[in-house]
Amino acid sequence: MTNNTPPPAPKQRNPWAWIPTLYFAEGIPYVVVMTVSVIMFKKLGISNADIALYTGWLYLPWVIKPLWSPIVDLLKTKRWWIVIMQMIIGAALGGIALSIPLPIFFKATLIFMWLLAFSSATHDIAADGFYMLGLNEHQQAYFVGIRSTFYRIAMITGQGFLIILAGFFETSTGLPPIEITAMASPSFAKEITLPEVPQNVETNSGDSYFAVFPQKAELSTKNIPTHQLDSIRKVVSTYNLENGFVLNQVALAKEVSWWSKYISIPLKEFLKEYFGVKKPVIDGKTPTGNVSVVAVKLSSKPEKNEELVMNFDFKGGDKSLRLLEGERLMFNATNYEKPAYLLFQCDQKLTRPTEAVFKGISGNIHLAWSITFIILVVMFILFSIYHRFILPRPASDKQVGEHQNLFKEFFMTFGSFFRRKDIGLIISFLLLYRLGESQIIKMASPFMLDSRQLGGLGLTTGDVGLLYGTFGILALTAGGILGGIAAAKKGLKYWIWVMALAINIPHLAYVYMSYAQPESQWIIGLCVVIEQLSYGFGFTAYMLYMIYIAEGEHKTAHFAIATGFMALGMMLPGMFSGWLQEIIGYQHFFVWVILCMIPGMIPVFFVKIKPEFGIKKKEE
Repeated sequence: MTNNTPPPAPKQRNPWAWIPTLYFAEGIPYVVVMTVSVIMFKKLGISNADIALYTGWLYLPWVIKPLWSPIVDLLKTKRWWIVIMQMIIGAALGGIALSIPLPIFFKATLIFMWLLAFSSATHDIAADGFYMLGLNEHQQAYFVGIRSTFYRIAMITGQGFLIILAGFFETSTGLPPIEITAMASPSFAKEITLPEVPQNVETNSGDSYFAVFPQKAELSTKNIPTHQLDSIRKVVSTYNLENGFVLNQVALAKEVSWWSKYISIPLKEFLKEYFGVKKPVIDGKTPTGNVSVVAVKLSSKPEKNEELVMNFDFKGGDKSLRLLEGERLMFNATNYEKPAYLLFQCDQKLTRPTEAVFKGISGNIHLAWSITFIILVVMFILFSIYHRFILPRPASDKQVGEHQNLFKEFFMTFGSFFRRKDIGLIISFLLLYRLGESQIIKMASPFMLDSRQLGGLGLTTGDVGLLYGTFGILALTAGGILGGIAAAKKGLKYWIWVMALAINIPHLAYVYMSYAQPESQWIIGLCVVIEQLSYGFGFTAYMLYMIYIAEGEHKTAHFAIATGFMALGMMLPGMFSGWLQEIIGYQHFFVWVILCMIPGMIPVFFVKIKPEFGIKKKEE
């Protein structure tokens, strides 16, 4: 007797069990590639120009993501791609962790960053496709806000908690901090001498520390001629360079290419001549503030591959006293027996006794960031294992058999996007709307981390993680929510001009910070929150416009192509932003960003949008 009873339907997996973790896992590698890498390379001593150029190239996988999306449909299942990509992401993060301590860390980590970027972009394709296959229409609508929330939580984790954690490791992996008091007085001797350092400052207990000679920097308020300052400054900088306490940027420079010789270098000289920060021509006999030299020496030999980085910054007191040389000093097994020199100077107008305190914080920066990435490796191993068992197995998630027809359909869909009569205007809008923001994103963290002498704000890694990576992302999220509410009430056409201005005008906050260099973290945090809140509000128009132009028969494919142009609009300006900033300085750079709103606003004049688009309908 046969049993005709159909087999029981597979148990439906609760979406709450996998959607939050899936979209948290989707956001982490993206924020590592786009933001965490910038801060890490800055702390490891890479120049702003190289950071912006090479991390800018990492946008490319998201630019060309629509080109290989059919492969994810053709081969295997979306579920398979998610699990495998999370394993590869973990392997790429592990490669970065192992590469950071190497002498060629910059090249090595970039190779693994590329692997991370491609696997992350592929994971995005599979995860977004699986979302539509694993949920019914009602569930898709219900969980759309949930997935966005956990993606934002990943942003906060990456830009906030992860950076704060790296900052903690930077300080905890080093030696005890030191403080140097700089004192100025008319009674101090005017003569300038190099400090005497005892040959043996090693401790009997075996504990390592940084010794300072002398304990206090004494500066005479009697001025010296400029040529004398230039002479002693050259002695200090050359000594630190030759002994490996600072990076030799000239030695790191590559052979001049055709591009550099005929385009990059001439353009650089032109920009420096007409838009760079002008330095007054000073005669060698012109009086300037007196200086004092302090030596810092490591008491014991570090491990062979260990490098301790000592960062000095102003802690408190009179700002008439400043640190000219020695802001970032590197100690290792080859130079620990010699002292590194710091050069302090007082203001030439100073006549009264005063003092200031400078604090030096050491840490094994390479080790700190390696530990941070190892934590990420463990996280993605767990993600891969968890999703291997928890992700549902929808019947519709299967390998496509008709390869030839799928490719034919793909190319027809791709071509239909570019056959639109207003395609020039669409591409212009997608590439130019965020022209200023694409450069701010790359230079915001370096600006906050750079010392005040270099035009930055002199914040610590933890400070940047808290202000920019936590409060900034929360403000960005709030701005996006407000933008969505506004668009639902009045529509995109009504708000597009307000949103276009909102994404550009608040860049004035960075112009203010670059000129005023506020010390208060409350003021800096307020500026960041205002700029990010407005960015989130203004970015709503960009997202809605992409949805608007994607409407039609091939909505999914056209939206994917639009996201590719969105990534390209971030990639190209971001690549040259560091190069430009190093030429014209932070102040003029942020003024340039404000001027970038002009080409960004031009397409807004011509876009045609239905007045009702975006407005919530009564039946909804």
